[in-house]
Amino acid sequence: MTRLKEKYNNDVRPSLVEKFEYSSIMQAPQVDKIVINMGVGDAVSNTKNLDKAVEELTKISGQKPVVTRAKKSIAGFRLREGMPIGTKVTLRGTRMYDFLDKLVSVSLPRVRDFRGVSKNAFDGRGNYTLGIKEQLIFPEIDYDDVDKVRGMDIVIVTTADTDEEARELLGQLGMPFQK
Repeated sequence: MTRLKEKYNNDVRPSLVEKFEYSSIMQAPQVDKIVINMGVGDAVSNTKNLDKAVEELTKISGQKPVVTRAKKSIAGFRLREGMPIGTKVTLRGTRMYDFLDKLVSVSLPRVRDFRGVSKNAFDGRGNYTLGIKEQLIFPEIDYDDVDKVRGMDIVIVTTADTDEEARELLGQLGMPFQK
């Protein structure tokens, strides 16, 4: 069992049950999945960029991402339906906890001028979205291999019903929210 999962079971879950007064321990919210999405808009003109993004996302997540394709054509962006324009990966279970642990304890503190992540990026249903400006904050990415700085969105999906519960859950799991 991973470090973060153990922490969740032994410390976080009981304190959530106590704080929100659940009748059963199963009502305590937990992290369901993490989706990492990297939009590669410049793949329209050069498909090699997409391969590089897929490779980097594989290194970061430890799992092979799927290529996302355009749903409709947009002439202004020279985009046709079905063109590959991004890549995403969904993490669950052990890999998810490993990634979250790494994100919180290693990667986020490496962000320049880091003052914590926004408290307001919850969607109203207990899910949290975090935008990252560059992939260099992950220890797996070697600075010399990077051809272009790419950002990504990380969506943390929880089973919480409200933002308050989700905020408490992620806060106790070590998410560095702004004071």
